[in-house]
Amino acid sequence: MLAAAQRLRRSTDFAAAVRGGRRAGRSTLVVHLSIPPISDEPAPAESSDSPARAGFVVSKAVGNAVVRNRVRRRLRHLVRPRLATLPPGALLVVRALPAAAAASGAALDADLGAALAAASAPRRGRGR
Repeated sequence: MLAAAQRLRRSTDFAAAVRGGRRAGRSTLVVHLSIPPISDEPAPAESSDSPARAGFVVSKAVGNAVVRNRVRRRLRHLVRPRLATLPPGALLVVRALPAAAAASGAALDADLGAALAAASAPRRGRGR
């Protein structure tokens, strides 16, 4: 279980991560990562202590309620140690795809790691 301070709860937080963040997809999941900009001026006191937060989207396409909850628990278990590596204030949304229901834990772990690495990597310019 994630601590209350590490969970996304409001739909506005989910929307901010999905619309304003970077997306990286793999065969079993899609990751949306929104990292706050780094500025030279000091941040407000309430935002400087805000930890990275995560939320999960597991739709009915993944399976029935038992399967969806199992996938959500497995993803939560995999995300918990990775939240400490994200910068403070980062928003992470993990959307499970239907293939996540049948995937092994190792496959989910590999897909999550690769997707997070791709979403947090600096953007490359187009080679025009």
